[in-house]
Amino acid sequence: MQTEAAFYPAERRCVPLENGIIIAKQILIMFIILAVGLGCGLKGLITKDGTKQLSTIELHIVNPLLIFMSYQSEYSPELLGGLLWAFLLSAISFAVMIAVSTILVRKTREDFDLERFACVYSNCGFIGIPLVNGIYGAVGVLYLTAYVTLFNFLVWTHGYMIMKGQRDFSSFVKALRNPSVIAVFVGLICYLTKLRLPEIPAASLEYITALNTPMAMLIAGATASQTSFVKALKNPGLYLVCAMKLLIMPLLCFGIMRLLPAPSLVIMVVTIACACPVATTGTMFAVLFGKKPERCSEFFAVTTVLSGVTLPIVTALCTKLM
Repeated sequence: MQTEAAFYPAERRCVPLENGIIIAKQILIMFIILAVGLGCGLKGLITKDGTKQLSTIELHIVNPLLIFMSYQSEYSPELLGGLLWAFLLSAISFAVMIAVSTILVRKTREDFDLERFACVYSNCGFIGIPLVNGIYGAVGVLYLTAYVTLFNFLVWTHGYMIMKGQRDFSSFVKALRNPSVIAVFVGLICYLTKLRLPEIPAASLEYITALNTPMAMLIAGATASQTSFVKALKNPGLYLVCAMKLLIMPLLCFGIMRLLPAPSLVIMVVTIACACPVATTGTMFAVLFGKKPERCSEFFAVTTVLSGVTLPIVTALCTKLM
């Protein structure tokens, strides 16, 4: 097992209270931007079509570039070892969440497919990347790319089949073509071969990646403005999804990962990814297959708002238990 210092940059090693304060401050910053997006949505400055266009830019350009640039760091065996741990822990966490959601969310429920999807797949790209970047920096984002990679593989295979209601293994090809997955593979090749971008192109891409947090939060706010929270609170399935996605799943995964001799930073990054609110991909699939997209939007909007409270609590508690 690597020493703790090998995985934590000196400025990122925090006691539980400090870590909780850091994540609370970062979430507050993000929620202020989200509130601006909410106002833009309510005033019609960001329309529904505009939200889709911004989401496309975020998912296909900004997010993949941030992932790629996280690999433009100095090579070290310790970081590579941490990345391998991140892939293993991410795989374990997804296996746990898929199994638990299958057991607890029974097919007898009216919207069991939407709820199972929501309990497993988090907004690890929109919310997770800027949050981890703000707390742990490029090293944290590097480890988070493992979770994002598996997310994209599974959401377009397991998640796609849940929402469609039948098996469709052709979706594996779609997973491989996902920009975030491509960014991981290209970035990893550059990292292992020590290929680094020249100063000017690197600086240009850094400016684009700086858009990740503000753009993601503006999109989240605009999307929330299109949701009726009063109507959402009348749905009993919402409470099940919120409890499982924001608390039960991340704490359960943390408990299992804690049994392994993995670096603490990697465990915390994967735990935060698990604790992020419901993925927006579910809404896209619901539109595609005609399965109540408004319900998926409610899951996303309410869990996004509640995560402002649950994420600092989960992070501080798990850090204390490390």
